[in-house]
Order: sequence, then structure tokens, then C-alpha cells
Amino acid sequence: MPTFDLHQHLWPRALVDVLSDRLSPPMLRGQTLTTSEGTFQVDLAAHDLERRLAALDSSRIDAAVVSLQPTIGFEALPTSEREPLLSAYHGGIAELVAASDGRLRALAAGEYLAGFDGVCVGASRLVHPELLAEVLDPLERSGGFLFVHPDDNAAVIPAMPSWWAAVSDYTAAMQSAYLAWVDRGARRWPRLNVVFAILAGGAPFQLERLRSRGIETRALTGIPAYFDTSSYGRLALELCLATYGVDRLVHGSDFPVIDPSTTMSAIGALGKATSHAIYDRNPQALLNPQALLNP
Repeated sequence: MPTFDLHQHLWPRALVDVLSDRLSPPMLRGQTLTTSEGTFQVDLAAHDLERRLAALDSSRIDAAVVSLQPTIGFEALPTSEREPLLSAYHGGIAELVAASDGRLRALAAGEYLAGFDGVCVGASRLVHPELLAEVLDPLERSGGFLFVHPDDNAAVIPAMPSWWAAVSDYTAAMQSAYLAWVDRGARRWPRLNVVFAILAGGAPFQLERLRSRGIETRALTGIPAYFDTSSYGRLALELCLATYGVDRLVHGSDFPVIDPSTTMSAIGALGKATSHAIYDRNPQALLNPQALLNP
């Protein structure tokens, strides 16, 4: 069976051009990305198709699911600014997928589009899942999956270290998204598969605390929610496995933002059967065989 990475980001040239033309965040100047959170250096060469396929080979990954990260702030833009950016992304990524010889799959950015394997949304949007009905209704019918990713909705706090948002704000937002989903979303969309990036910000840690507040948590393991492994090591992965079982963990790397080698080593240390489930069996269960992108 092929191995998968469900959490990679790839910027087509058309998107880079739109970001470079913008005069306010998110905007790109050379290889410096400015968002509402600050400025960041990006390696645009990592978004070259041939380089990306070579990186998959180096990691021994057969195929990757790519998305546009909500952390750049596209979901907060007014419609007149958001639409050109998303049009550039969707059209450009369709061309890259078509040229990848089956090694890339793609998620639509923030909205449902036929032909994509699913939709990527920012965590803050899932706190009120009922407001996403126009996205989630057709997505559930299509058999695609929802990928929940951190976004840029957190307040910028002056004088905090550069890692603050990724470690504090992102994880808190992901926990809120997960808890809102199990409280309300999963009942309305019971057949919709949802993948939460970064282990839903540490959701396994919260189940005992939920029980201390009188919440019955045994039923949560039956909700079709999956947790991607990006950025975590063996201790966190083992806790997630003990809490939810091997069928709920999927490999996601957040490449090229994060070097995947540490997490992949941790997955390998869990044993052959567990690695097979994380890399192969569980991702295969999520991917929509009907999704074929055409430029």
C-alpha cells in the first residue's frame, strides 16, 4: 500500500504572484512573508514541483495531500481580496496535481469545490460549526474530508518569543475546534471524516478533565475524527494511541514549514503494524477515490 503525508503545503506560482502584488498582509516580498502575526522567511524553492517530489522520495512517502495554510490569513480577508488569492491557488494547485503523476492530492482552501479530496479550514471557524453548513453539507455528501488547521485568529502579543503563536495560540485554538466538533458538529454531520492537525492541539490530554466535569467521553472514540502527527514525538503519539487507538492517527508533516524527520522517527519507533496504520491504512480510508483534479 502507498504511504501518505496528509499535511503539506504547496504554493503554485500563481499564488506567489498574487501574494507578491499585495500591499497589505498577507503579502510576499522576495522570500519574506508578512502576515498579521509578523514576518517570516520562506524558501520558495521548496514549492517547486520537482523539488517537492524529490522531498517525497527522500522521506519515502508515495503521495502527499497539499493545502493552503490558513495561518497566512486568507480566511479573514474581505471577499474582494480573498477571491483573487483563492482563484490563483485553486487553479495553480490543480495544474501541479495534474503534473505530479498521482503523487499529489489537494484540499480546497476554505470552501467546498468538487474534484478536491476535501476542504482545509482554520480552527477558529470550527468553533461555531453550524456557520460552516454551506461547506460541510456538500463535503459530507461528496465523501471528502475536512482538514482543520491552525489559523491566524489569535491576538498578537508584543514581546512574546517567535515560537509563542505556534506553541500556545495554535494549540489552544485546535483544542477549541475539536471540543466544539465533538459537542455539536459531529451530531449534525455524523458521516463526515475530520482530520485535526497537530493532534488537535493535545486533545488526548483533555479527556480526563472532561470527565472531571461530568462529561461521558467513551463515545468520543466512535466519532470519525483523526489526528495528524505533525511536530510531535513519541510521548505525545503514545498518549494519543492509548486514548483513541491506532485507527485515529494519520501521518502529517507540515512540510516545508517543519522538518518531518523527528516525527517520522517517532512513528517508526512505534512498530511496523502501527506505522502501517499511520502511513497507509488510515489515510487510505480518508481519501476520496472520486476526486480527480483537472486544470
